[in-house]
Amino acid sequence: MLIKDKNNRIAIYFFYDGQGIVDRYVEYFLEDFSQYVRTLYIVSNGNLEEAQKQKLQRFGEVIERENKGFDVWAYKTTLEKIGWEKLSEYEEVVLLNSTIMGPVDSFEKTFKTMDEKDLDFWGMTIYPKYNHDPFNCISYGYIPEHLQSHFIVCRRSLVTTDVFQEYWKNMPMINNYSEAIGKHEAIFTKYFSDKGFKWEAFVDTHGLEDYTGYPLMMCPTKLIKEYNCPIFKKRSFFHDINDFLRNTTGEQTSELYEYLDKHTNYDVDMIWDPILRSYDQEILVKNMNLTYVLPKEFDKNKTSNSKVALVIHMYFPDLLEENKKYIESMPKNADIYITTNTEEKKKEILRVYKDLQFNKFEVRVIENRGRDVSALLTGVKDVIMDYDIVCFAHDKKTAQIIPGTSGASFAYKCFENVLASKQYVSNVIDLFDENKRLGMLVPPEPNHGILFPTVAYGWGPNFEITKQLADKLKLTVPINAYCQPVAPYGTMFWFRPKALKLLFDCDWKYEDFPKEPNKIDGTLLHAIERIYPYVVQQEGFYPAIGMTDKFAAIEYQNLHHYTRGFVRAGVDSGLGPYYDEMILGLRHRVLGNGVKKDIKILAKDIVKTTTNLIKSALRKIMGEVAYEKYRRKWVTRVK
Repeated sequence: MLIKDKNNRIAIYFFYDGQGIVDRYVEYFLEDFSQYVRTLYIVSNGNLEEAQKQKLQRFGEVIERENKGFDVWAYKTTLEKIGWEKLSEYEEVVLLNSTIMGPVDSFEKTFKTMDEKDLDFWGMTIYPKYNHDPFNCISYGYIPEHLQSHFIVCRRSLVTTDVFQEYWKNMPMINNYSEAIGKHEAIFTKYFSDKGFKWEAFVDTHGLEDYTGYPLMMCPTKLIKEYNCPIFKKRSFFHDINDFLRNTTGEQTSELYEYLDKHTNYDVDMIWDPILRSYDQEILVKNMNLTYVLPKEFDKNKTSNSKVALVIHMYFPDLLEENKKYIESMPKNADIYITTNTEEKKKEILRVYKDLQFNKFEVRVIENRGRDVSALLTGVKDVIMDYDIVCFAHDKKTAQIIPGTSGASFAYKCFENVLASKQYVSNVIDLFDENKRLGMLVPPEPNHGILFPTVAYGWGPNFEITKQLADKLKLTVPINAYCQPVAPYGTMFWFRPKALKLLFDCDWKYEDFPKEPNKIDGTLLHAIERIYPYVVQQEGFYPAIGMTDKFAAIEYQNLHHYTRGFVRAGVDSGLGPYYDEMILGLRHRVLGNGVKKDIKILAKDIVKTTTNLIKSALRKIMGEVAYEKYRRKWVTRVK
């Protein structure tokens, strides 16, 4: 069927947001799309507050319904509400949903191109054939080639038929995501194609079947650049990392973001709000590769208008000379605030640092309670909001770690990746100036010596106390025990004060913090260390990891060495070849043999040694309660 009356279309746009928020990307999408339809219904699974509802009513009639049946039943019930007789008055019925973002370019070209084609139905993108049924509910026993259900257009020649109307009449209740795919999306195209109806996709990716099984997810930039695809998936920013790494080297999402930002008119700032408030920061940081490697010896020689400060807590007089070079990395127009706990130490600081020249240099004596955390949240609270960008640091001894070189290296890792040189600091400030959503920049977590398990167990024994603090702060962003916080382990970092405003607004007092002597882990201080990035996320900013180019070489080689050891152990044990298969196999072997043998088997299979180092490290860093929860969780999964 060819189109006669252009724009004589009716559309059903399915909208769902767990918090009932209509983000800017939805309005932007509908602003363009609504030009090409005569009638638009917007169906929300869940009730909307009036202000949010009004955002959608600009474009069409809003229908609120129970969050039941996913998008499939939103389409079904709305089609039935409109009625087949009314629907037959339109040339096309468009079914689409809010899982897609865009348009990168206007939908004008999409509709003009497809208007010229003699078809019964068409869509935006194709998912190729897959000879298995991972959903266990596809009637064909495999995934046929099909149009993806986020954008399907049905013409009158299909809509007015009994076969189309019966398809929707007999649609079973959709109870989960797998059924939404298996009982509708995966079968729709083949079902009607087998009955003689003609179809095509605007983004014709035939020929890419051997390149990727999911073009829109695995190579979205290629589709935009080479296939004129006007959309991309919101899921690109929070999709399963293991699935990405089975198909790519991990570049697909950051490459998409950069292309949109630098080569299109799409405002990438619209991407941040929906993903920051709804998805785990560890996943966002990995998928978007939010790790910045900045030169230590060269900068862009740019002048920043940002008001910058350094807050540094000094407790150990014997480290004053050693840390002086780091303070000197700050620009001369910066303000410097040094906190310490006695008048004697203040005098020594002023003596050692008497030749430092900055816009402002102030030493404050604070109470010896709360250590570096109270120094920041209480000691300089009166001035912190006067600044655009702040670096926070403290002199660091990790006396509980043996040998001493291990603790010293932890301090080195922190300092080198926040205050390595004047050039590095200049590059950090420029990074914040250029990335307005960057709220916090932290060094990579420690991964050497006894601290090695921190790579996977950054929570340590601190999840419950951090969650309690999050509840007190009324945070709504996801905080997951099995997703690692992008936190400043070591409590040295750069940040925007307005990104931590919620935390500073708590009006902390010194008596809120534990008295000395303090425990080495599991306290409010350690909870605050981990809550920082979640406050940043709650305020609409993202946390990121930053390091110098010099240190990046060290970090890469360390992680490469660890990975190589694990892979060799896995392959030698007959596991793999994929990362996720290898890890699941190792977990099955380890955690299926009882808690007493867990770490011995892990040591034997992975590092081929009989030491109990990893066992003691896990228990020390995680704590007995968290360790036992972890063990039980995986034993349950294996069973």
